[in-house]
Amino acid sequence: MFPVDLAVLLAFVPAGLALNLTPGADMMFCLGQGLRSGPASAMAANFGIAVGGLVHTLAAALGLGAVLAAHPAAFDVIRWVGVGYLLWLAIKGLRAQGGLVAPNRGALAPLRAFREALMVNLLNPKVILFILAFLPQFVDPTRAVFAQFLTLGLVFALGGLVVNGAVGVFAGRLGQGLATSPVFARWLGWASAGIFGLLALRLALMERV
Repeated sequence: MFPVDLAVLLAFVPAGLALNLTPGADMMFCLGQGLRSGPASAMAANFGIAVGGLVHTLAAALGLGAVLAAHPAAFDVIRWVGVGYLLWLAIKGLRAQGGLVAPNRGALAPLRAFREALMVNLLNPKVILFILAFLPQFVDPTRAVFAQFLTLGLVFALGGLVVNGAVGVFAGRLGQGLATSPVFARWLGWASAGIFGLLALRLALMERV
């Protein structure tokens, strides 16, 4: 028997897609990587975010979200490590494409883009708390809860792959088309640094739920 009732799944898919289509940290990160490093790295970052989301889903299914909600200190430690990591990425963007080094050195290889996206997602404790708040609305307590969590998390991640992937690839094509311009390369450095900086600010100012 399929873990999630078909009627519930049909209600979950449009709700998940609506959330995926809402501009947020994941979409902005893929946008930044696309502009900075091209379509391949944008898709790698997209997969990194999706894997991070699945890890958060697994953690939520195991009850770790409740632990974070109950222990503010643990939440804040993870959150501020994430802020620091995003600021470090912003500084790297400025150093790589802001005129301190050759512009082409700012591009990330797909594997590295995947790792950075995975780290950014895993170091955002709000993701696991969001999953813990959103997914249970579609979970039937009379069925296997763990299997339903993982199934819904996978469906949500697939929606994110489609939406964020489209944004990242489009940004990557745009960036590649103008990559030969030193002025545009410098602008890309500032733009990617600005995106990472704004994501750090957003995470720093987030309140616990």
